[in-house]
Amino acid sequence: MPEPRPPAPNDIRLRKILDDTLAPPRWPEGFVMRGFEAADALALHALLTTVFDDGADGPFEEWWPRISSDAEFDPALCFLVIDSKGRLAGAALCWTRAFVKDLAVHPEARGKGIAEALMWHVFAVFRARGAAHVDLKTNTVENAAAVRLYERLGMFEVDWAG
Repeated sequence: MPEPRPPAPNDIRLRKILDDTLAPPRWPEGFVMRGFEAADALALHALLTTVFDDGADGPFEEWWPRISSDAEFDPALCFLVIDSKGRLAGAALCWTRAFVKDLAVHPEARGKGIAEALMWHVFAVFRARGAAHVDLKTNTVENAAAVRLYERLGMFEVDWAG
């Protein structure tokens, strides 16, 4: 199974063991989580482009066919957080192997607990599916705040090979 992108300098792989320490997600007031529908693809791509701003995903016309045809893509593993005005505030796009491919929160919605709630939801979904752990890749320099969140959630660094 290929990694989403090859490791760059300061990239680490983090893991959460799915045991009895899981907490239920607490959604911030004014935000709701719902499942992904194909009509959400354009808004999801726009959110990822805004948050990551690295051009790695390419234009929507290239990104969506690549994502939606990937053997590890399951729309049931893409979770969207919608604000009170109906806008996409955050998302977690996961692969079927219990890997968080993308976790993104719109800059205007940060600091409210959306990412934490999404991660607790992801952990619960994969535990219900029988996974022993959930992994993700992040960058200790570019995503220092995210690393602190993941560590607070009980994630720890593991070898790239898993």
